[in-house]
Amino acid sequence: MQHLQCPELAARAAPEGFVLLDVREPWEVQTARIDLPGAPLLHIPMREVPARLAEIPKTQPVACICHHGARSAQVVAFLMHQGYEDVYNLAGGIDAWSALVDPQVPRY
Repeated sequence: MQHLQCPELAARAAPEGFVLLDVREPWEVQTARIDLPGAPLLHIPMREVPARLAEIPKTQPVACICHHGARSAQVVAFLMHQGYEDVYNLAGGIDAWSALVDPQVPRY
């Protein structure tokens, strides 16, 4: 499994065309979210990923995000099993993003 560190995503996201796939629940996204100019954000809760697979592009790198990185790691494994190659788990999730990149993002 490929992991992506938060500072690396912050530096690389827009130029390399990453799509951010947030697999948290709606209330979590309302509480805290990552906004990177030029990086589209898809919000698909983990339980809905299999049914909404067609919405996740195979032609762009995808960075999967959750609270601490466990759910997103499961989604990355599932996507790789479905033939996705350029998918990454955001190490430490949005909690690490808040601690390492953007302290304005609330921690919960």
